[in-house]
Amino acid sequence: MRTRAGGGASPPGPVGRGTWADDARAENGQKMSGLRGSYVSMENSRFLKCLAADYDLLREAAAAAGPGAAVPSCPGWIVTDLVGHVAEVYLHKTAAMRLNDWPSPWPPDLSGEEPLAVLGGAYAGLTAEFAGRQPGSPARTWHEPDQTVSFWIRRMAQETVIHRIDAQLAAGVPPAPVPEDLAVDGVDEVLRLFLAYGSQVWPEEFAQVEDHLATADGKDRITVIAGQAAWTVRPSPPQVIVDGGADDGAVAVIDAAPDAMLRWLWGRAADGEIVVTGDASWAGYLRRLLAAVT
Repeated sequence: MRTRAGGGASPPGPVGRGTWADDARAENGQKMSGLRGSYVSMENSRFLKCLAADYDLLREAAAAAGPGAAVPSCPGWIVTDLVGHVAEVYLHKTAAMRLNDWPSPWPPDLSGEEPLAVLGGAYAGLTAEFAGRQPGSPARTWHEPDQTVSFWIRRMAQETVIHRIDAQLAAGVPPAPVPEDLAVDGVDEVLRLFLAYGSQVWPEEFAQVEDHLATADGKDRITVIAGQAAWTVRPSPPQVIVDGGADDGAVAVIDAAPDAMLRWLWGRAADGEIVVTGDASWAGYLRRLLAAVT
């Protein structure tokens, strides 16, 4: 696991990151402009409720699938790998809050322990840490502008929903729909934090994407629409810029319901679940950029 992220799926899933763009704190319901109006960002209490619900679904699906079941959305993983990974993420975030620093040495030796039991203990420790701290309390994170517990509350809710989808796919059951507010927030997070912020601070990740379609002048734009919200992505190597709202001059518009868009951006949905207007090659380019940083 990469220390800078300290939590997110290894190939090909999410790495642990997230907060509202420009650090607009969501506790009192900040608004962000979209294509068809605006949406209100989530409160920490809502993130925690979603975290609890998705943890229960993840654990239930993992138990139903069995430890040796393949995880189709994470090639090469079985359920034991998935469960161990999520447990390790929870343990890492708990330690980062307690220490206000990255834990070292890392990772812990969890060999020989029953994976679901480790997951349960790790989740209990994480949620106890959240309950014992104010959202604005200091906590080491990989996002330099936001070094607070609130960052990890959001990130762990988003981390968990993606991995419970993985667990449900491993169990052979249709993934439960992601609530619209959580899905829209997740789309914002992956575009603004993973893609835009990541391109600035970890440019080496994007060096893997050799087939640059975008030109350096920033004129090439992709609009992403998820329900009532929209973003414009400007992939100008070596940096990606993400703005709120749609752009009439976009070379491609990618549209889907929030649940489908979140899953597609994270590689958990097929291209058939989105609608692309314009040059479809830009949708593939966006996915390759995201795959490089996540």
